[in-house]
Amino acid sequence: QVQLEESGGGLVQPGGSLRLSCTASARTFSGYNMGWFRQAPGKEREFVSAIGWAEGDTYYGDSVKGRFALSRDNAKNTVYLQMNSLKAEDTAIYYCAAIFRRPVSTAEYEWRYWGRGTQVTVSS
Repeated sequence: QVQLEESGGGLVQPGGSLRLSCTASARTFSGYNMGWFRQAPGKEREFVSAIGWAEGDTYYGDSVKGRFALSRDNAKNTVYLQMNSLKAEDTAIYYCAAIFRRPVSTAEYEWRYWGRGTQVTVSS
């Protein structure tokens, strides 16, 4: 069983930045695809970003391309989601997800492990 813990959420003004972190309890962290999804009130959970276990390739949802950047530090069992140029529509609960050695997928059901989420609010 892998436990994921998100941190770094909070309140930020439009145009500002936040960095989310997700730390995993997995012993073989380097073998996991890591991803982020988000869910705004009244909306379905949507794919934000993912990073592959093999080559570290990164993937982004269309709404965050060019503004968000995902990276991983295998020595710390942690991934970082740098969020820049934040907009009000980025307001949501952000969830970290993990799956072991599978092709990266943007579909929620393909991810096995989930964190509890961290709230990001973009408002003036």
